[in-house]
Amino acid sequence: MTSPRPRISKAVIPAAGLGTRFLPATKATPKEMLPVVDQPAIQYVVEEATAAGLTDVLMITGRNKRPLEDHFDRNYELEDALRRKGDDERLSRVQASTTLATMHYVRQGDPKGLGHAIQCAAPHVGDQPFAVLLGDDLIDPRDPLLTMMIDCQAEHGGSVIALMEVDPEQIHLYGCAAVEPVTDRVMRVTGLVEKPDTADAPSNLAVIGRYVLHPGVFEVLAKTPPGRGGELQLTDALQAMTGDSALGGPVHGVVFKGRRYDTGDRGDYLRAIVRLACERPDLGPGFRSWLRTYVTEEMPGLD
Repeated sequence: MTSPRPRISKAVIPAAGLGTRFLPATKATPKEMLPVVDQPAIQYVVEEATAAGLTDVLMITGRNKRPLEDHFDRNYELEDALRRKGDDERLSRVQASTTLATMHYVRQGDPKGLGHAIQCAAPHVGDQPFAVLLGDDLIDPRDPLLTMMIDCQAEHGGSVIALMEVDPEQIHLYGCAAVEPVTDRVMRVTGLVEKPDTADAPSNLAVIGRYVLHPGVFEVLAKTPPGRGGELQLTDALQAMTGDSALGGPVHGVVFKGRRYDTGDRGDYLRAIVRLACERPDLGPGFRSWLRTYVTEEMPGLD
């Protein structure tokens, strides 16, 4: 009798990047702490992990990332000040981040790429499958992508990546997958290319920042040479795993068709704030009214 595959319980969030695209704002502030409306981007990511049942969260950090730890820790002075003022609503919001998950932290000493950051998680993860969530991609909680990926891994084993159809002219910005359909939403991944030229891309299915990985990825990464940009690329390791169950394969992809907010680009970051603010019940009505007036009557350069 085949024993059931273990249900995953741990999430890894790489957060050691320098955030150079947002300089000078990120000179002293981690990019993950930049607010999306009134909550730092990193909190949305941790909330997504816990909503999928992953309450053991390891964050891969680096120098100048201490504010990430502070955000998920208690702030007794602030909490006491809010309590004495009777500001229960803000007190509740401040405390929410401290009870989301059991948080762990490890530093990535050298910025050698996503693959290297994931290697840093090996002692914490052990020999169990685990999820990886990249902080630049915010997934709307109404579209439970991570839960679908965990279910896919439970059914098929191996590793699972998130895929999204993009304009072919944009595929050079992403990892790209060659696939064979299993269902309308699940694909068997037969090959992966990191940021291919448009003419060489095997599909328009881009890899976005969610993964459920077999622990065999650590052994593969240890044998993977530096790839694009001289960094250790997770895409290269997954490529080696696609056809070899002994290395932790197969690799499947879940095609995501829901709402995704890209905060890794300045323009998309601003669009994400506008979209989320418009949908907030406390901010949306007034903000949408102002935005409509601004766009139709006040925007410079419009007749």
